[in-house]
Amino acid sequence: MLSELFINNIAVIERASIDLEPGFTVLTGETGAGKSMIIDALHAVLGERTSKELVRTGESSASVSAMFTGLSEDVLAILDGMSVPREEDGSLLVQRDIKLEGKSACKLNGAPATVSMLKSIAPRLVGIHGQHESYELLSPELHMTYIDSFGKLETLLEKYRQSYKRLRELQRQLRDLNTDENEKSRRRDLLRYQIEELEGANITPGERESLAESRDIARNSERISSAIEMVKGLLSGDEERSGILSDVSAAAGELERVAGYMSQLEEPVQKLREAGFLLEDAEVALQSLSVDFDPAALDEIEGRLDLLYRLGLKYGESEEQMLQYLEDCREELHKIEFSDEEKERLGAEYEQEKQKAIALAKELSAKRRAAGERFTKQVKAELAFLNMPGVEFITQIERVPLTPTGCDKLQFLVSANKGEPPKPLSKIASGGELSRIMLAVKTVLSGRDKIDTLIFDEVDAGVSGAAANRIGEKLRQVSENRQVLCITHLAQIAAMADHHLRISKHVEKGRTYTQVEPLDLEGRKRELARIIGGEEITQLQLDMAGEMLKRA
Repeated sequence: MLSELFINNIAVIERASIDLEPGFTVLTGETGAGKSMIIDALHAVLGERTSKELVRTGESSASVSAMFTGLSEDVLAILDGMSVPREEDGSLLVQRDIKLEGKSACKLNGAPATVSMLKSIAPRLVGIHGQHESYELLSPELHMTYIDSFGKLETLLEKYRQSYKRLRELQRQLRDLNTDENEKSRRRDLLRYQIEELEGANITPGERESLAESRDIARNSERISSAIEMVKGLLSGDEERSGILSDVSAAAGELERVAGYMSQLEEPVQKLREAGFLLEDAEVALQSLSVDFDPAALDEIEGRLDLLYRLGLKYGESEEQMLQYLEDCREELHKIEFSDEEKERLGAEYEQEKQKAIALAKELSAKRRAAGERFTKQVKAELAFLNMPGVEFITQIERVPLTPTGCDKLQFLVSANKGEPPKPLSKIASGGELSRIMLAVKTVLSGRDKIDTLIFDEVDAGVSGAAANRIGEKLRQVSENRQVLCITHLAQIAAMADHHLRISKHVEKGRTYTQVEPLDLEGRKRELARIIGGEEITQLQLDMAGEMLKRA
């Protein structure tokens, strides 16, 4: 849910920190106090396009921050996919800076982000419904998700999607097999040549590294032999001088003879003995080594390395990559040479998968139609309750060729007046009507969709009296399992809320300032009384406000 909203230098709002609670919260205030600026600020932080005119006059930049808590695993998985750092408490801080000069900036949990990243995560966090914001309801592609959620068809839909995905893959494989015969003949000849070249090379993993070492030894055989002979002479000595082995042994013996008189000499004696053993091991190892220069062997190594280099340019940098290329060529050649048999096998599998996908799509369609009828009936009942009995609401489902979502094209149609044919919502409903229709839809979907925070603006447009009471009741009902924020001008709706925020403005030194304050019980009474009767509040209006809160 949205737990905190911080606004800085957005139009008339110089600075506002708004703490928000679960349940149903209303925001009220005089016309022009800045209620619409809060919606604009939310749009900004959710990635919508913004105008630099939002920046408060006289300031160079503005900023909005929104803290979301209690995120679902689905949302966290999306954030992980964006490489957004995870907070220990699972919260998300969304920040957006708007600058008059230079580039604006976005952040998710402190990490730099793009506007498109904000827009992609926004629909999972907040649903804003008002005169210009009911995009969710105006998007037919989302209507099907409502029906699938209402009918609990997600498992069946996923089963169909897996079948459809396999069907498309089989289509691709068959298309590849049905390439032009001349092209297949050319490809067959090329593959045979590449296989013959790679098989003839008899490549083994790690070969180039081993050959390179052998080449270095052959190229430097004289220097290596000279060094070996010199070291062997130093270790063993000759007729003119004793070797290192003899000198170390003599040194150890000399110290050993006097070690009995001085215990500190025991460790040097031991070290000299160990050194002697190591030198003897080195001498034995050197005695077994011999390096002979063989020009023919060097030429052979150079030739082999050159061959591997040329093959590497064509088939892969390493021996493993070249061998994998060989295996891929063998597999592709096998498919071409046995394409008729493979085509027949794939064709049979395709027909089988096609029938499976069609059966799943038909089952999905039938269940959608049944769910659509129930959904339509319940939405119409909710609309009647919201004082919109004359609105005709229809879930239209048309049959189409198979798509990733089935064989249906689904959208909601509305007729606002009797006698008029139902049309798409975008061509019929006003802002207030859209908000109430969305309220009806969300009531029916209560607990099934995954948006934790809903914001309603203009939901009370053109209504009063009993209708307002009913809208308030529905908003409260929807808020039982999610957070609901509502900007309202009606006391009946405001009285129903769990929490009440008042937006007010004042002028100081020729500048307008807006502030947002939470109201206690007495504050709510006075605000409801103001909504009922205007600025001149009477005791009767206060009594009426108290009675409304008591009844709510």
